Amino acid sequence: MYDVIIVGGGPAGLAGALMLGRARRRVLLCDAGARRNAAATRMHNFVTRDGTPPDEFRRVAREQLAEYPNVELLDARVQQVTGEKGELEVRAGERTISARRLLLCTGMIDEVPKLPGADALWGKAIFQCPYCHGWEVRDRPWGYLARPDDLGHLVPFVTQLRGWTEDVTLFTSGAFELPDEARRVLAGAGVRVEEAPVAGLIAEGERLVAVELAGGGRTPCEALYAHPAQRQTELILSLGLTLEAGFVQVDPMRRETSMPGVYAAGDLTTRMQAALPGAATAMQAASMIHVDLAMEQALERASP
Repeated sequence: MYDVIIVGGGPAGLAGALMLGRARRRVLLCDAGARRNAAATRMHNFVTRDGTPPDEFRRVAREQLAEYPNVELLDARVQQVTGEKGELEVRAGERTISARRLLLCTGMIDEVPKLPGADALWGKAIFQCPYCHGWEVRDRPWGYLARPDDLGHLVPFVTQLRGWTEDVTLFTSGAFELPDEARRVLAGAGVRVEEAPVAGLIAEGERLVAVELAGGGRTPCEALYAHPAQRQTELILSLGLTLEAGFVQVDPMRRETSMPGVYAAGDLTTRMQAALPGAATAMQAASMIHVDLAMEQALERASP
């Protein structure tokens, strides 16, 4: 039996495996291979790894994990989790494996905007995070493709984009009405509001040139930001974990979910999604798992 099975081999899962490995726990990291940043050529804001290709980041992390004989990697998708705290059963590929605890680092699934040309430009000219991808396209015309669900954070997010470029257009497609105060703040920031429906994207290869509007108009745009709808993986939904606004709820300190013995870290738990905070929350979860196991073992030995 493993002490911990980690589901997901991105920055969060890799960081959790390293932390638990160094705590001398027997760990199995299950990695299905798919990753959210597959379309990105480089990852940023991870100190000492700024500009590293995602595949290279994973290669180095796995190489370092190989130094710990108590950490194993399994390239397989986890299809099912059953059992209870202390005796969890995980089905991964053709194997059924037991563990005392489970750490979920499965990320989220992004729904790419349904626009002609969006699939080819996703991660290359259509981005979610300016901190991750803004520097390389600074001082060029930018846009934000808004949805009605964005209204709660729309104005602060779009206003901050002016830190990278003076040319920012908010595309609402007329799908919702901007409050007067929002318009006032955006105007003060120098952000243009375009309410005509977005019909498509004009590109030259993998380079975005303009946003095409209904009626034939075009707005110059070389970097388009969007926060598309996201969903949890089928595994997460099958567990029946408590969700809030679509994200897995965890104890803020312990990172334990509503299912005892099951912990979660990274993008599946928060809207603040990036490699470094994902790794940080996984390290937090790993330390709490180690403490929980240590206390459990001590109490078992102390029983009369």
